[in-house]
Amino acid sequence: MSSVKVKKKLNKLKEQLADIVGTENVDDTTSGRLVYSYDATPNYQSLPDLVVAPGNAEETAAVLKLCSETETPVYSRGSGSNLCADTCPVKGGVVLLVKRMNKILELDKENLAVTVQPGVITKTICDTVEKEGLFYPPDPSSMKISTIGGNISENSGGLRGLKYGVTRDYVMALQIALPNGELIRTGGKLTKDVAGYDLTRLFIGSEGTLGVITEATLKLIPKPEAQKTILALYQDIEAAGRSVSKIIANKMIPATLEFLDQDTLRAVEDFAHIGLPTDVKAILLIVQDGPQEIVDRDIKKIAEICRSEQAVDVQLAASEEEAEKLATARRSALSALARLKPTTILEDATVPRSEIATMVRAISEIAEKYNVRISTFGHAGDGNLHPTCLTDSRNEDEMQRVEAAFSEIFEKAIELGGTLTGEHGIGMTKAPYLEWKLGEAGLQVMRGIKQAIDPKNIMNPGKVFADESKERMVAAK
Repeated sequence: MSSVKVKKKLNKLKEQLADIVGTENVDDTTSGRLVYSYDATPNYQSLPDLVVAPGNAEETAAVLKLCSETETPVYSRGSGSNLCADTCPVKGGVVLLVKRMNKILELDKENLAVTVQPGVITKTICDTVEKEGLFYPPDPSSMKISTIGGNISENSGGLRGLKYGVTRDYVMALQIALPNGELIRTGGKLTKDVAGYDLTRLFIGSEGTLGVITEATLKLIPKPEAQKTILALYQDIEAAGRSVSKIIANKMIPATLEFLDQDTLRAVEDFAHIGLPTDVKAILLIVQDGPQEIVDRDIKKIAEICRSEQAVDVQLAASEEEAEKLATARRSALSALARLKPTTILEDATVPRSEIATMVRAISEIAEKYNVRISTFGHAGDGNLHPTCLTDSRNEDEMQRVEAAFSEIFEKAIELGGTLTGEHGIGMTKAPYLEWKLGEAGLQVMRGIKQAIDPKNIMNPGKVFADESKERMVAAK
């Protein structure tokens, strides 16, 4: 198609979108499009043709119907804090922002549920319900900026995932705009519901490839009565890994059980200045919550286990303020590391928690093998590690070694019974590796679902499904 015809087509599409959402909510300026040409993933950037911000579910559905009729790609986007290039508009088209749909619609204390629009910031939900003595457990590190719609689309985890689970475990119902312009509702404020396929779960973690979430009802629980935090310090990284397994084996499930290696510790302390020890090889940040007597008992026992597994010191946070500073420091790990090199690549290989020590050792050996700098931190209690490579994308030779190192890390995770990603998603970055995890038959099942719901492939094209698997790419070389 000639450039003149393309321009005419885009101008017409812009006018049609403006009729749906209002002229002020459609942007085709270079600066406006540039803002939404990338997300938090390094080295991925593509300009969309248009940016549109619908104000409600009906407008969202109408936008999708128009895009389907014109075969225009659509990329739904919250804050763009994802780490797998999921919101990068790789094939042009329309970036659909949910920022105007940012209301908490209902707090239902009788059914312990909160209903929200997709653009609500996660921490806003947490703070709102906690004022009422209730608790929304999922807490991704990006919770101060990430939207709940993005959390659901990626099935985000967080520091409290070990005890409380991930976003998926708290989504009771959804309203979804489908590519054909239909609006559907799934689930409800119910404990039991087996009416047909579980469509709610299908859309959770679908990374915007099947539709746009326009409303969500989330499960709440009573806010825990008490909480205590300890730091366990180690000069042996594998001893820290063994401690994780032993704590769980002793039938205690901490709310938080985080691992930080020395490189990460030093970066975080330099960033946060809260007095973290930087002369040790690793720390475990452990939080237990619940009834006061159980918290006291568990923290005492956990400290004993850590000491028995060669912890050189175990420190109890002296106050709630100190505990919060420690948690905030842990959440800042990516930001702290990102200051050290021009390019920071954060991954999230996940293994059974019994294999944590093995995986930590493997990451260290792989980094040494390829002569790259990899810092490791993560949710050790649920096996979700974040090997983070500090590099420079301008150094082509090093970037090739970085890719080779991560390929080997993913391969090792799967070999240990793990997976490619515990919470970041597949997106573009891990699409070539997905066949390693699912096999060709598993991928075909997913493709069939995609084809049935989105036959024109307008929803987040270029994500999840790679044009070529890593296996075939390697074989072709």
